[in-house]
Order: sequence, then C-alpha cells, then structure tokens
Amino acid sequence: MPDVFHSPRTHGFVRVAAATPVVHTADPVANADEHIALIERAGAQGVDLLVFPELSLSGYAIDDLLMQGALLDEVERQIGRVAEAAEAAGLIAVAGAPLRNGDALYNCAVVLGAGGVLGVVPKTYLPNYREYYEKRWFAPAASRSEDAIVLGGETVDFAPGLIFEAANRPGFVFAVEICEDFWAPQPPSTRAALAGARILLNLSASNIVIGKADERSLLCASQSARTLSAYVFAASGWGESTTDLAWDGQAMIHEMGACLASGERFAMASHLTVADVDVERIGLDRLRNGTFADCARLEGERATVVPFEAGAGPSGDLIRPLDRHPFVPDDPARLDQDCYEAFNIQVQGLMRRMKATNGERIVIGVSGGLDSTQALLVACRAFDRLGLPRAGILGYTMPGFATSEGTKSNAWALMKALGVTGAEIDIRPTATTMLEAIGHPFARGEPVHDITFENVQAGLRTDYLFRLANQNGAFVLGTGDLSELALGWATYGVGDHMSHYNVNGGVAKTLIRHLIRWVADREQVGAEAVPVLRGILDTEISPELVPARDGKIQSTEATVGPYALNDFFLFYLTRFGLKPSKVAWLAHQAWKDASRGEWPAGTPEDEKVEYDLATIKHWLRKFLVRFFQTSQFKRSALPNGPKVVTGGSLSPRGDWRAPSDSTARVWLDELEGNVPD
Repeated sequence: MPDVFHSPRTHGFVRVAAATPVVHTADPVANADEHIALIERAGAQGVDLLVFPELSLSGYAIDDLLMQGALLDEVERQIGRVAEAAEAAGLIAVAGAPLRNGDALYNCAVVLGAGGVLGVVPKTYLPNYREYYEKRWFAPAASRSEDAIVLGGETVDFAPGLIFEAANRPGFVFAVEICEDFWAPQPPSTRAALAGARILLNLSASNIVIGKADERSLLCASQSARTLSAYVFAASGWGESTTDLAWDGQAMIHEMGACLASGERFAMASHLTVADVDVERIGLDRLRNGTFADCARLEGERATVVPFEAGAGPSGDLIRPLDRHPFVPDDPARLDQDCYEAFNIQVQGLMRRMKATNGERIVIGVSGGLDSTQALLVACRAFDRLGLPRAGILGYTMPGFATSEGTKSNAWALMKALGVTGAEIDIRPTATTMLEAIGHPFARGEPVHDITFENVQAGLRTDYLFRLANQNGAFVLGTGDLSELALGWATYGVGDHMSHYNVNGGVAKTLIRHLIRWVADREQVGAEAVPVLRGILDTEISPELVPARDGKIQSTEATVGPYALNDFFLFYLTRFGLKPSKVAWLAHQAWKDASRGEWPAGTPEDEKVEYDLATIKHWLRKFLVRFFQTSQFKRSALPNGPKVVTGGSLSPRGDWRAPSDSTARVWLDELEGNVPD
C-alpha cells in the first residue's frame, strides 16, 4: 500500500507533456525519428499523454510540397513507426500530419497508442488571412463526407470533437484541436469540454511575432479556466522554414487558469515540457459548478467516445507547482497583489457597514496579537477613507490571568502609534467573581485551568465590548480569522466568536501575518506604527488564557496543530472537496522537503520546516473532527463579514452550508483506510 499511496496516479493525476521536436523540413523519416526519441524520453518519465505540434511529421511551413504524393505516402508510413513507439512506451502520443481522405487533404491530429491509431481529428478552422493560406491545400473538417479514415489498413474514427477516454483511469478523458481552432470565437475544445473532456490538447504551428507569446498564454489560461479543464499547447520550433516566418516552439500546460509548466522558447534541441494535471480536481470542480452543467445541457453536443487502455501512469514525486501556503502565493508580485486586494476588501466591507449604520465609532479588543492588530489596521484605514477621526476607534486592552507584559505593551504601543482612543480594563476581578459564583476551584486558590477558566475570560472580554458599544453608540468589530472558524477555536455565544461585524472572518491565519507586513512596508496607516507592527509579527500565537508553565506560554498550535498545515487542509477540503487521503498526500508532497520550491516572501525562518506523513496524518485527523463534527454550530451563527480569499468563506450565507450535528466518520474512515501509518 505505501508504494501505491505515494504514486500521483493513485490520487487522480495524469502526467502530460508538450513536445517540441527539432523540425526537419519535408522529411517525415527524420521527423519520426525525433518523435520516437521524445516518446521514449517521455515514457521514461512516466508521461501518460504527449502532444506534438501541428503537422509535426511533415513540417508546417512547406507550402505546396504538401501536395506531393511521395511526401504524403511517407507521412502515412511513419505514422506506423510512431504508433509502435507510443505503444512500447506505454503512453498516448498525438502527432500532426497531412492526411488524405477521399479526394481531399486534411490538416490532422493523429492519436496514437494502445496498439495503433486510436482516431484522427481534422482541423476545423483553416486560417486564410495575412501570412496564412491553408485553404490552398487543406479542406476543413466540415467538408468531409465520412467519419472514418483508413490508416495502415485499419479503419478509425475521423471527426472533430472526438472524445478519448481511458477505461482504466477515471477522469483521464481528452480531446484535440489544432492551432486556429483555438483562436476561433467558439473553439471546438469548448464543446469537447462540455462533452466530458478534462484535458484539451492543441497541436499548433503558430509562427512567432512580437507579443504573440503573451496572447497564446492568455488564451491557454482563459480557455482552461472557462472550460474547467487542463489545456496543453505545443507550437512548432527550431527547424521550421524561416523563408518568411519565425518559430519559437512555445509549450505550455495550464489547469483551470493556472500555468503548471512553460517550456523554453527559441531552443535549438528537442525537449519536453511536463506536468501532472489533476483530472480528479477538475471533475470535482465541474461537479460543484452548476453553470458548467447547465451549459453542457444547453450547448453540449453528442460526441463520439473512443475508449482506450491507459498505461501505468506516473510514479514518484508530483511534477507541478504546489504551494505550501495556498492562501499565500510564493510569487512576490502575486502576493503583493493579493495583500492589496485582501486589505481593501476588508476596508471596504467595514466602510459600507459604517455608512449603513451611520456609525462614527467602533469598539475593538486589542490584545497585541496578530488578529486584533489586523482588524485595528483595517479600522484605521476605513476611518481615514471615510474622513472620520481615529479617536472614534475605541480600543481596549483587557488583561486576564495569563496576559503577558509583552502583548499588553504591544497593544498599548500600537494604539498610541495609530492615534486611536485607548483604554485598559482588567478583567481579573470580574472573572474571579464569576468563578466564585459558579463554585470553580480556581476561586478557592486551586490551580485549575480548565475550559471554564479559559472561557470565563474570553466571554467577559466580549461582554465588556458589547456593553461599551452600547454605552458609546458604537458597534463591536470582530477579530477572529478564517482558520479559527474552521477549527472552532473561539468561545461561542458572547465570546470571541461574536461581534457586530468581523473583517477577518474571510482571511486565513497564514495570510494575516503577510497582510500586517504589507501594511507596514507600505505605511498604509502611517509610519509611526511600523516598528510596533514588526514587533507584533514576531509574537507567538497564543490565546493567553492559561498561565505559563516552566516559562512556556500557552501555545495555540500545540493544541490545534500548525496553522500552515490547517490552512492547507482547509483549502483543499473546502475549495475542491478532495478526499482526506489526497489532501494528506498533497501536504506530504508540499512539506516533506523544506528545501523544495519557494517560500512566500517574508516567511520567518522558524516556519520553514518539514512535516513527515505521520505528523500530517495526526493533525489532519484532528482537523477533520474539529471541522466536520464539533465546530459547525459555531459557524452556523457567524456575524457578517466580507469574503476575502478564494474558497475561503465559511459563512452559512455563503460558500459553506452544513448541518451542525454531522459526524466526521466518513472522512476519518477514508483517511485511516488509505493513508499508511
């Protein structure tokens, strides 16, 4: 089982590759040799599906040589050689070829493997403008008189929109289009996706001019996003005739809008661009996207399905980008954009609520920790934009039995630096009175620091804030974040679970730290607060409800697990509905090697850690119980607040609706039954 578990194919991945062969102009034998060499290389890398450029067996820019019988005969002979190589390598190869059918010549994609030619897809749209004049040689797919073609003595399907489906690999379903098809207002791949294809292939020649590479990338990204699919693009490269045109050999693999891999352009040697695409995730996203299903019913057409037996598939490590922090992108430019958007979503949400209530004051508890700091920064920016004095922000630090001098001093320093109205209310006398009233052992001098002891403090703080809001004609600004909502890490009722409006409820814990750093770096709320913010960023996450033991403060992550892992679990379970075993495997791929890949800019060194599979399984088990079984009742009564991150709303009025009395059994059983210890 361990070997099976650690294989990408077990978790719904198909390894695809875009081939960029050196082109030998009008030399099918030499081109077939290039194809075979790349097929063998792809097979050694565990590739399942390999796509070559347009007219790859003949060369694209050969003009009237396409009408020469000797060349066309040789192309057909070489198809047999390439098919044998694909079968030997255990993969499906899709090559470009000019093929005759009846008295017409077609620009075709030939699907090879699993014992021969599986099918042939003719090009639907033939460009005949600017430098293109394909109608001089080729007939469009719509002009064919039959849906079959004979190659190597075998009759196979011959039609646009063929759907190729692996009988032994669920979700491994692909379709093919050719170059101009992709540029058309209604690409054939759109209909193919609606008919069930999850991987879309494009064999392209596509000469290069300035700016065209970006246009291709945009089209690949948008088509994969619009059709909820993977899109694999391969363009002609070195060796094509440069009589009038040039070629860059651009190769790309996109999945649902994201670029998984991009090959070297203007290379002079044959090469592969490889990535693992998640066909299971694509299927789950289509399942939850009602618009896709509606469109398939209204616009979809019946398609011919060509079944085949896929090879064993990829093994070893995953070949694709995999963010350790899915709510925090690795790319600094993207992180900057995300922080800009997240902060302004929070600010705008609060501004709108204040305008709706004619509010000029808010009350907020300031602990000196990350969440309350972020909420306070949002409040300051909102007041600034509304033209309200920051003195209307009433900040309260409320030390309890375990409040450290460091966080309290941070809270005071922050309030002073931001120019808000600050005050302090010591909750210990009131908490002691309550503990005495209910007969709690702590009131008798016994060191009992149980859940009651903790929640008396958390509840009193929020109770004070609500009464202060009443007294001052204000409303309470919440501070709890998305990750805490997922874990149920909040005191229910009149506790830190509740507020009049919560700006952090759509922001994951792993993003909060980067948002504070972003605000500090750009002095979004003034320069005076920057040194304080940098100090707060170094503060360990703690509720500070239980006194320190042996010099160690109460650690949140020691109880609920590392937030980095919890946010990873949250993203993949709620955004895509992945099975726990797959989430565990992905987490292991992401976290098993601290030196692999990039870390988001500003990640502290102590967070650059590794987690083995046993640790991941341990914390995932706890997350599943907390998320699916014990915490939903809290989320069913959430205060209002804006959705911020993709797949990141747990509001019962938004992305996540679930019963409060469910059980985690099915998820726990799946985890235990499929993840080795």
